[in-house]
Amino acid sequence: MAMEVTQILLNAQSVDSTVRKHAEETLKQFQEQNLPGFLLSLSGELASEEKPVDSRKLAGLILKNALDAKEQHRKFELVQRWLSLDMAVKAQIKTCLLQTLSSPVPDAHSTASQVIAKVAGIELPQKQWPELIGSLLSNIHQVPAHVKQATLETLGYLCEEVSPDVVDQDQVNKILTAVVQGMNAEEGNNDVRLAATRALYNALSFAQANFNNDMERDFIMRVVCEATLSPEVKIRQAAFECLVSISSTYYEKLAPYIQDIFNITAKAVKEDVEPVALQSIEFWSSICDEEIDILEDYGGDFTADSDVPCYYFIKQALPALVPMLLETLLKQEEDQDQDEGAWNLAMAGGTCLGLVARTVGDDIVPLVMPFIQENISKPDWRQREAATYAFGSILEGPSPDKLTPLVNVALNFMLSALTKDPNSHVKDTTAWTLGRIFEFLHGSTLETHIITPANCQLIVTVLLQGMKDAPNVAEKSCGALYFLAQGYEDMGASSPLTPYFQEIVQSLLTVTHREDAGESRLRAAAYETLNEVVRCSTDETAPMVLQLAPIIMSELHQTLEGQTLSSDEREKQSELQGLLCGCLQVIIQKLGASETTKFVFMQYADQIMNLFLRVFACRNATVHEEAMLAIGALAYATGPDFAKYMPEFYKYLEMGLQNFEEYQVCAVTVGVVGDVCRALEDKILPYCDGIMTQLLKDLSSNQLHRSVKPPIFSCLGDIALAIGENFEKYLMYAMPMLQSAAELSAHTSGADDEMIEYTNLLRNGILEAYSGIFQGFKNSPKTQLLIPYAPHILQFLDSIYMEKDMDDVVMKTAIGVLGDLADTLGSNAGSLIQQSLSSKDFLNECLSSDDHLIKESAEWAKLAITRAISV
Repeated sequence: MAMEVTQILLNAQSVDSTVRKHAEETLKQFQEQNLPGFLLSLSGELASEEKPVDSRKLAGLILKNALDAKEQHRKFELVQRWLSLDMAVKAQIKTCLLQTLSSPVPDAHSTASQVIAKVAGIELPQKQWPELIGSLLSNIHQVPAHVKQATLETLGYLCEEVSPDVVDQDQVNKILTAVVQGMNAEEGNNDVRLAATRALYNALSFAQANFNNDMERDFIMRVVCEATLSPEVKIRQAAFECLVSISSTYYEKLAPYIQDIFNITAKAVKEDVEPVALQSIEFWSSICDEEIDILEDYGGDFTADSDVPCYYFIKQALPALVPMLLETLLKQEEDQDQDEGAWNLAMAGGTCLGLVARTVGDDIVPLVMPFIQENISKPDWRQREAATYAFGSILEGPSPDKLTPLVNVALNFMLSALTKDPNSHVKDTTAWTLGRIFEFLHGSTLETHIITPANCQLIVTVLLQGMKDAPNVAEKSCGALYFLAQGYEDMGASSPLTPYFQEIVQSLLTVTHREDAGESRLRAAAYETLNEVVRCSTDETAPMVLQLAPIIMSELHQTLEGQTLSSDEREKQSELQGLLCGCLQVIIQKLGASETTKFVFMQYADQIMNLFLRVFACRNATVHEEAMLAIGALAYATGPDFAKYMPEFYKYLEMGLQNFEEYQVCAVTVGVVGDVCRALEDKILPYCDGIMTQLLKDLSSNQLHRSVKPPIFSCLGDIALAIGENFEKYLMYAMPMLQSAAELSAHTSGADDEMIEYTNLLRNGILEAYSGIFQGFKNSPKTQLLIPYAPHILQFLDSIYMEKDMDDVVMKTAIGVLGDLADTLGSNAGSLIQQSLSSKDFLNECLSSDDHLIKESAEWAKLAITRAISV
């Protein structure tokens, strides 16, 4: 069955594209026509010491890709395909793979260890290949170090692939013993030690029972801490990565070790190379994340003797931790901003300092202020920048009362630094810090105002000046202006920014046309800020927003004029179109919100819609998303008049609903269907067959990303609400789908947080669908068509009430559905509701809720139920 594939695999890596394409084609045909033979040939190639390294490596890679894929549905197919292979073929392949682990060629044994883990990921949950872990563990005692190394690598990958419940505790103990022995300082070979340390990182989630045992935990912690002192950089880095993972996985077990860990991390931050120092800071950031979560979950309402699982490690470490972090802020790199994804010691230290501020609040301020005062006016730019960065980092966490007096003193200094400091890094950080001041200490909810009529003009002038600076400084200045505008969002009639509105808008448009607006995300930042300034503007400036509309329209028009572009230019143009569509969306929402401006704005509606349709014709996913959202806003603003655009727009709506690949586009399109339904009401009828067919297809597809399904369900409700009793012909298709989804979403015990969150989204979508259908049929002679579905809906409500894991949003929708049921079906629902297991308890719980929206829905439901029962 196997065949000679060496030459084909080498050709598939040829520089000559003809040779390469032909080889790829041959491999593809072989795979399609004879999968068992194909996989056997590859595993034989990988295992054979006579073959060239390049062909072995590619053989392993293709094998790995034949077992796993990113997309869920594809992965599922590959798993099924492997499981259905003949036992003898699989056994032969597995023998080849295990044999390759002893290969002296690193590329071969390292690839084999990944493939073995993929096979284990498929077979162990099925109770197949039970002898695997045993045979790997027997390899650990092999004499050649490379076999030991390859085996430890395999164990590490295996722990990454399978979930802990698949491996029994006895085997877990043996794996951990082997791994921890491999990490020991006595192990002479560094490659083995490194492989073991990396394997421990993946095996930590398996070690629950071992961490509960004091002796075993002490042993593991000792070995990890020793490894952080290894002479080999990569081993030290991997050991600190293990500590970071332990800090989040086993936070509650750290108390006995925290002092030692502090000493180790402090030494590494001071003396070690950057990759190791970064991981040391990451440990403390991770502890902050844990404590922030715990304190948020429990609110501020616990006493010292209550059993909150917070150990206040950060609070205790503050006096030593803060100086260590402040020290890192002085280690900036000369060219640090030029690279978008840059990450260095100073940035990591500042980020950690920000997390510490959020963890301990006011306590951090007295520890940081002396550093700021000492360095803020120093001649060396590094000291000025570090002081500014320290100040910006601690603005979220401490109370406004503590910070406002300090900010009032610092504000003028910062404004002057943004215009006058000779160093670009200092200006960049100053603009960022101003943005943080406006984000956290400015807004209608705060008692004392940092921005006053006296300093508002100066602030605006300085930020507009900053927008003319180098791209990185200009981008941060835009960001500061964004938060400045946002703070005035709820001002009502008059905003202090009104007098400067025209100048601000003009300056932002100028920024979007800068030659260098492509650098540092500057153009995107300028449009985001422009959108925010428009969104938070008041009625006084509406005439100016109206003038902005044709300007943005004309810019969008220019991007659509037919010039042939290189792919790089086309990408830039698509990005610009997306930004302009986003800007038009905000303008439409703003002007559509009041009757007077809406009336004047309607003169542009046809032109704008025409532009959006031309944007769709360009076929680019990110732009589609933005244009779709803008059309949703337009539908909302134009109401029933939107009907005239439907014949043209419908094909793009359908394209969006069919777009499984870019599922975000699909999700946005589903939302827009809802907007259009609300705008057109029963004028949407002619398009409903097509839309419903597509939505039902989407729901039954296993290729569509799961996040799109909840909005599709609630969209069914929007359609039913719009077309009323005409929804009758879709009931026989929609109701069974809702029922089976409801059953799936009702039983989630033992799910993780992410799954519970998704389940709640799903339930809410299903309930919104039911609600729309019942409200749509209300007062129609056809309501009796819904009676057969009522028992199931009540059962669904019972089961999610019993689960006790619904969030407030679901609670409100659910109690609403109970009311809709009674309201629409009257006496037919009354007796069913009385028989229901938990309707009464659920209603009472909602009536006594602190959330006034839940309470309001419950009061309405109670009324409807009382009416239904008394009939």
